[in-house]
Amino acid sequence: MPFREVNSKMVEATVLPGQKMYSQRGAMLAYRGDVSFTPNMQGGQGGLASMIGRRVAGEAAPLMTVEGNGTVMFGHGGHHIQVIGLAGDTLYVEADRLLAFDGTLQQGTMFMGSQGGVMGMVRGQVTGQGLFTTTLKGHGAVAVMAHGGVIEVPITPGRPVHVDPQAYVAHHGDVRNKLSTALGWRDMVGRGSGEAFQLELSGNGAVYVQASEEKL
Repeated sequence: MPFREVNSKMVEATVLPGQKMYSQRGAMLAYRGDVSFTPNMQGGQGGLASMIGRRVAGEAAPLMTVEGNGTVMFGHGGHHIQVIGLAGDTLYVEADRLLAFDGTLQQGTMFMGSQGGVMGMVRGQVTGQGLFTTTLKGHGAVAVMAHGGVIEVPITPGRPVHVDPQAYVAHHGDVRNKLSTALGWRDMVGRGSGEAFQLELSGNGAVYVQASEEKL
């Protein structure tokens, strides 16, 4: 795994000759050695183009290709960072959560109809706006951003996990998801928020949940 957690809001990545890494533009904090940073409008391996890094408002955040020989420290906006290791499986993550990841990972997008992406599913109930969810597949590591830290919640057959969509960060494994509505006590006393919608994830895998309902 190329990432070492410096603290909860910074990671250090080892860059080796002949290997690539991708990061969100503006995520580099400092580096040592002979390292180059090149804008990558194509999104690297997989031809993802500018869809990766697409913001909620449609703003594109192109990736940087990181190459050379040295170490780089990454962080962005003071957000908490979670490093997720992949061993041949696929990670599904909202594009604005990505901080940096191995260049060996195969990139792609999954369009979920007129309600693309997890956050898109919620907005789609009202606006019908479609968004893309980013996929990263293979062997490597991904550093994702969140508010207030992240917890990994296992998903096992017969025991689905229900998540507030605004607290969702990413998931991996053989997991199915669907959006449902729920009327809880907060709604009954006039304090309803995202709890009116629940994201149900079932199957076999894990979901990453942040300790906040605040968007990046």
